[in-house]
Amino acid sequence: MLTKSEQYRENARNCGELADDAKDLPSKNRYRRMQDAWLALAEEQDWLDGQLPTHK
Repeated sequence: MLTKSEQYRENARNCGELADDAKDLPSKNRYRRMQDAWLALAEEQDWLDGQLPTHK
């Protein structure tokens, strides 16, 4: 079973794939913004769960 942050990162990965396959720039940009938002949620969930950042 995935943690919430892992689920959010999976959603971000899916959005990245959708962005790569998008046929027009507005759709590509929308999926990239959604990807960024999911990654931000994953980082916040890690913080809420007391996880140390893995980057930096």
